[in-house]
Amino acid sequence: MRPIVTVHKELRVPPSSRKKITVPALRARKSSGPRIAAVTAYDITMARLVDEAGVDIILVGDSLGMVVQGLPNTLPVTTEEICYHGRAVARGVQFAHLVGDMPFMSYQVSVEQAVASAGRMMKDGAFEAVKLEGGVDWAEHVRAIVRCGIPVMGHVGLTPQSVHAMGGFRVQGKGEDSAARIVADARALEEAGAYSIVVEGVPADLARRITDAVSVPTIGIGAGVECDGQVLVCYDYLGMVRDLRPKFVKRFAELGDAVVSATRAYVDEVRAGTFPGPEHSFGMAGPKAVGEPTGTAPIDPVRSSYGPADG
Repeated sequence: MRPIVTVHKELRVPPSSRKKITVPALRARKSSGPRIAAVTAYDITMARLVDEAGVDIILVGDSLGMVVQGLPNTLPVTTEEICYHGRAVARGVQFAHLVGDMPFMSYQVSVEQAVASAGRMMKDGAFEAVKLEGGVDWAEHVRAIVRCGIPVMGHVGLTPQSVHAMGGFRVQGKGEDSAARIVADARALEEAGAYSIVVEGVPADLARRITDAVSVPTIGIGAGVECDGQVLVCYDYLGMVRDLRPKFVKRFAELGDAVVSATRAYVDEVRAGTFPGPEHSFGMAGPKAVGEPTGTAPIDPVRSSYGPADG
């Protein structure tokens, strides 16, 4: 059984004492806690904000196909697109562990393709680990990627890249046969060297069973509270997709409403001629005067120190 960890506000780590989240540190959380908090991000602005908030893992998910590109599923997302968003997110991350989703058909063809795609994502996407869907059928691929020194996060249960085979985004593992297969998938991923496993869209009792069956952390989404951590899409828990309310999502804010309200206020002031006001405008200066700064500056990327770290 996973340890019961009581969460208090005092568990928040002061910014001055935060350390970079690593694969060994995440593995240790299985036994020592606290639970792992993971979210998605797709650009530097969101990455900086959620990293400052203290998340442990930032996932550049192939969910970007749906929430960024407006596609009906994740299947069309390419490795190039994942790497593009990965580079953007990496520039804003200082502490969180950065993971990239391996897109549909970027690893399924062969072990060699899986290794090449994972290596490309580490080099071109600035990721610190890759995530792939599936279990027993892809254990050999996971083992080969891990052998190359690339950390792998697994993903079992509802696997969105198999949406058509599953008949839609449906809860998996409700029957004993399918539940046993998902447990076997998780064990196969652990044995192949995965350092953590996402458990998506399964009954809470099954998620607890999977969590107890493996020695690596499980990270749930739509899988109840007994996993070793949780992951949500940032736009979902921030309430930015106002017409979508999945059962497993809690909205911690209603930023969609806030964006619409703020933009309406902007439109009204522009049309009324009250924006920009004097405080947002610049005055004339003498012919030899140096122009005053506009207040605009590039976003400084987070720069990692070079060389080995202590410990």
